[in-house]
Amino acid sequence: MNEPQQRPGRLGVGIISAGKVGSVLGAALRAAGHAVVGVYAHSEASRDRADALLPDVPVLDVPTIVERSELVLLAVPDDQLPGLVEGLGKLGAWQPGQLVVHTAGRFGTDVLEPVRAAGGIGLAIHPSMTFTGLSLDLQRLTDCSFGVTAAAPVLPIAQALVVEMGAEPVVIAEADRPLYHAALAHGSNHVMTLMGQSMQLLHKIGVEQPDRMLGPLVRATVDNALASGENALTGPVARGDVSTVSAHVAALTELAGPDAAPSAGSDLLDGYRALGRLTAQRAAASGRIDEETYRAVLTALEGKDRQ
Repeated sequence: MNEPQQRPGRLGVGIISAGKVGSVLGAALRAAGHAVVGVYAHSEASRDRADALLPDVPVLDVPTIVERSELVLLAVPDDQLPGLVEGLGKLGAWQPGQLVVHTAGRFGTDVLEPVRAAGGIGLAIHPSMTFTGLSLDLQRLTDCSFGVTAAAPVLPIAQALVVEMGAEPVVIAEADRPLYHAALAHGSNHVMTLMGQSMQLLHKIGVEQPDRMLGPLVRATVDNALASGENALTGPVARGDVSTVSAHVAALTELAGPDAAPSAGSDLLDGYRALGRLTAQRAAASGRIDEETYRAVLTALEGKDRQ
């Protein structure tokens, strides 16, 4: 078998920029046999990541990276991507035949129209994973899926790049990218908010290591949800335990106080109520609770006495 540096089809790759995603994916492409010819690293933290994950790769400015690269990896925040692509297009930086790959979840390839207009090839590959920017992320890629969007003739190129990094490509239609990204953000980023609130409550009552208390419960919950979907739904709302829901709301209301700032607990009450309503709706729709119980749960969530 050829060593990575001897494999045919090796590309000169430029990384913009050395954030948590760009540095890791750059290292993964390098491990697959591609040559990373330059990286843009503006901050001290990004330069440190480049040193750690992309040693000996020169730190260059953006136009120079684009000029030298056969494949440009744009790993910038979603909201920065359109302006960057358009700006480089106005400079005449994009080249015919050049592969330009972005990692933004929200966008497909329409955002790369300036690349296509210059004769380049636009690809969208978004990793469905949260990154630390450390080498451990490289191992996590093997369990990771990428949302891949590209025109049909070049879709195999995008898929091959993902496979080379050890991950699984999943094709997402251009029009579906916002919903795809919303699903991932809702299922991951918002979980972080919930975890923060739960640990805040446990800290409040004197639990010194709330992560150890929540860890097994949360991991089991996620495993059950992934395996069984909403069939794994449990808890007082799904069971219709109205008095328990009332007790929760009363305790959270007391914690928040009449004029409490979010840090004092009012956001906890708002979050519990909002998610409680959604859980009740889904429990009622699936037949876990009847209409009367559903209405009673909603009343309890508002902190009112049952009628």
